[in-house]
This record gives sequence, structure tokens and C-alpha cells, in this order.
Amino acid sequence: MSTDQAIYALATKVRDLKSIIETEEATKTAFIIPFISTVLGYDVSDPREVIPEYTADVGTKKGEKVDFAIKSGDDFRFLIECKKVGEPLNLSHASQLVRYFNLTDTEFAILTNGEVYQFYAQLDAANRMDERPFMTLDLASVDARLFPHLEMCTKSQFDSDTIAANAEELKYVSELRKAVASEMKEPSSDFVKLLAARVTSRRMTAANLELFARLSATACSQYLRDETSRRLRSAQDLEEPAPVSSTVSSADAVAQTGPIEEANGDGIVTTDEERQAHDIIRAICCSEVPATDITMRDAKSYCAILYKDNNRKPIARLQFDRKVPRIIIFDAEKNETQHDLNFIEDIYQHADELRTRVRSLAE
Repeated sequence: MSTDQAIYALATKVRDLKSIIETEEATKTAFIIPFISTVLGYDVSDPREVIPEYTADVGTKKGEKVDFAIKSGDDFRFLIECKKVGEPLNLSHASQLVRYFNLTDTEFAILTNGEVYQFYAQLDAANRMDERPFMTLDLASVDARLFPHLEMCTKSQFDSDTIAANAEELKYVSELRKAVASEMKEPSSDFVKLLAARVTSRRMTAANLELFARLSATACSQYLRDETSRRLRSAQDLEEPAPVSSTVSSADAVAQTGPIEEANGDGIVTTDEERQAHDIIRAICCSEVPATDITMRDAKSYCAILYKDNNRKPIARLQFDRKVPRIIIFDAEKNETQHDLNFIEDIYQHADELRTRVRSLAE
């Protein structure tokens, strides 16, 4: 079972069972041990890999435990602290996890209630656990963009340097998204002053600051609505292309859509949907090749997914600027098979086809 399949299976289990889970121990048994086993890929029955109730005397604190320590040989990979499903996650309630992290050679930690998994590193200071997670997996609302990063945390793919390098980007992008969302919802005075300075020379008195705070909030709200409407209108106005057979030759494909070309930036907009699709394909194919080998190159009429950014080695082509989004997957002879998508996540239905294509390219 691939990482993405294991996550969706566990998410379904959590949704079905969490209402009857009443204790932390039941949460561990039902959700967290399966996560360690099926998602991260460790043998929970092997005490050399997974140590439950790990104890190490720390300073004056004697006999404190963390729920699980995951090791490879003598090296720690993760310390895991567990809470009952449904309980909020807060580091102030997991002090032993922080102490163990800071005084062992552990580089990564997980705080979880079985439904939400917060991954921590030491990005801000060496040998000191960060106060904020670099990645949060919420099984109630799975974000497919996390799959390549979760794959890097598995037993078979684990590399601390790679995880740390990706963790920094993940953490700061996540925090910046939260900051942008906060400013859009309730603009801060600094943000209001920045915007106001671009449209007026008025001095920002208290009255003017209050006025432009209201105007900025209105402008942000209107922008988001207009952008959403624009995308919907653009999709609705596009005409359906002429129907073609499910499988066509590469020569016919060139006649219909042109060769895969490098985007030059003229009128090209890479959408969130295309980025999400790229992340899903990386998550699927990273069982065959490194996730970084699965690259995206956008063009006006489609978005190309390539092997090692080589336009002679196409994996798939995304056509999302149409009423029904479509993915086109190449085979070893560069013939195409087209699949319409009701949802971006439908790409997972074609995982075997994508993996077969990537294997042929890697060989």
C-alpha cells in the first residue's frame, strides 16, 4: 500500500471510529499505531524500531515517558507524544516531549491525537525543538500537497537532511499563508498603512487608519470574490474541444495540442489546482523515483508533468482550463490516454498508470 493510500484508509477509519474512542490508550491502538505501521512503514512489533513508553531520566525529572520512540539502530528518528482523539494539541501539555527532544539526539518529533499529526524539527535553534510544527497532517481534511513530504518521513525514504531542507520551506509557507489569511480577514495597522500609502498621501491619523482599515477589509473581500468568479466564469466560457478517442498516437497529439514547450511567462498562470495535481503525482510516483525528479512546466494550453524537467520525457499533461478537467498520461511509446476528472483527487485512480510510466522513464 502506498503512503497516500494508507493515509486515506486511516482517515476513513478515524472518521468511522473516533466517536466511540474514549481513552488515550484506545486512540493509540486504533489510530496511532496503524499510522506508525502503515503510513511511516515501521514494524511496531520490533522493539529495535518502535519503543513504546520510552523512558529516559532527564535532569531532575525521573521516570517520565514519551509514548513512542522510533529508532534506526542507535539513532532516534522520531519521538511521538499522544493525546486522546479530539483533544486539542498544545506543546504546553507535552512538556516531556520537549525535554526529551532537547536532551537527546532526536531531530524530529510528532505530537498527535490520532487525527491531527504535528511534525516538529529544530529549525530555529540547534538541539532545541521548535515551538511551531513544520507540517500538520489533519486526517479530517487531508491536504494532498503534503504527500511527497510525508513520503520522505517513511522508513524506506528517510533522510534527515532532506526532511530538514523541506521542513524549513513547509513551515514558513504555512506560517505565511496563515498571516495572509489573517490580514485578509482583519487587516493589521501595518498592513493598512502599507496599502494606504499606495493610494493616498493622507497622514494616517487614528480616524484615517480606522477608515482605511475598513476599506482595506472590503477591498480584500471583493478581490477574493472577484478572483473566484473569474476562475469559474473562465471555465464556463471555454468550449469543449472536439471529442477524440481515449488513446491517441503521439503524432496526433502534436497536431491537436502542439509539442510540450517551456512556459515563457506570457499570459501563463499556474493555478493552485495545477500545483495540487503536481503534488499528487509526485506523491504517487515517489515510490519509483525521488519526488524531486517529478517536475512541472506550465504552458498556455496545458501544464506538463515531466521526468527530470526533460520535455522529451513527459509523464502527463494537465488540461484544467476546460469545463471538465482532464489528465493525459503517456505510455512507453508516448501514446496518450485521456481521463476526465470530477475532482483533482481522482488522479489517484490512475496511480498504477502513472507509476508504470515513470518506471519506463527511469529505466
